[in-house]
Amino acid sequence: MIVVGGEALVDLVPGDFKGVWGLAPSRGVGAEPPQDIMDSGLRALVPRLGGGPYNVALAAGRLGAPTAFLSRISGDRFGQALRERLAASEVGLSMIQHGDEPTTLAVVALDDRGSASYTFYTEGTADRLFADPGPLPAEVSVLSLGTLGMVLEPGATAYEAVLRRESARGVLTALDPNVRADLIADPAAYRERFVSWLPDVRLLKLSDDDALWLAAGGELADAVKTWLDAGVDAVVLTHGAGGITVHTGSAPVSVPSAPARVIDTIGAGDTVQGALLAWLHTRNVRQLTEISREEWREALAFAAKAASITVSRSGAEPPKAEEMM
Repeated sequence: MIVVGGEALVDLVPGDFKGVWGLAPSRGVGAEPPQDIMDSGLRALVPRLGGGPYNVALAAGRLGAPTAFLSRISGDRFGQALRERLAASEVGLSMIQHGDEPTTLAVVALDDRGSASYTFYTEGTADRLFADPGPLPAEVSVLSLGTLGMVLEPGATAYEAVLRRESARGVLTALDPNVRADLIADPAAYRERFVSWLPDVRLLKLSDDDALWLAAGGELADAVKTWLDAGVDAVVLTHGAGGITVHTGSAPVSVPSAPARVIDTIGAGDTVQGALLAWLHTRNVRQLTEISREEWREALAFAAKAASITVSRSGAEPPKAEEMM
């Protein structure tokens, strides 16, 4: 079983209420959903359920891999909708902790290419108060962590403890830092902490931008080598429209992005991570060092195709297995 740990939140995205999971306001039978509303040049903000790890769990579950979500979710209306969408995507809820605090919010701004930037509202919210649950069930074979879960305290310390303990017992561990620089008060301290995680990380997935931020002005190739030398088995870099590359210590393997009509890029990288985890689970991979170059090419192409479907629709909406046929 795959376990994905980290935050679940609500993205407030420019748009209309069509397709909003369980959160569109009631306007009566047969009524049309509200369209974009302009106020002093601002578009209406629509709630979309998300969070990096949340999207990873959705992607893996929808692609047919047995998946559970490890987090702390509010009991408010947003939290209820987050749980409902996980269940509808075949993601297990048994590891979710309940919180009386509100759900974290992220206000999304989209540029002309559909690329997203975020402003987060995290103070006093439920997910950051995640507590270490102790050892995970024996059937857990893959653990994926990242994003705000590894930044916001006290939850970050709890997730770090889970990472180290599960790595020590042989679980295939994956990390997507998904850097949100505005929430990192001390970049140097975070980079140092990031490096401390690497001996317990088998799969490290990052965007080019995140990798360059973590490299702190150094050469990207040198940073990748440093991360591999620290104990990571595979570093997967996403290049947006430029495709995906995996570095394992031998010659890199790259695939192009899959053709897509881009609506926005929300959840694209998360979909890559979830698709990779699903691919690894389906093939019962326990050691990344055993994957051949051709198998890596197949895995990356699978992830690129999944991401192309996600970017072709508004918000983080990963594909189901039947859409990958």
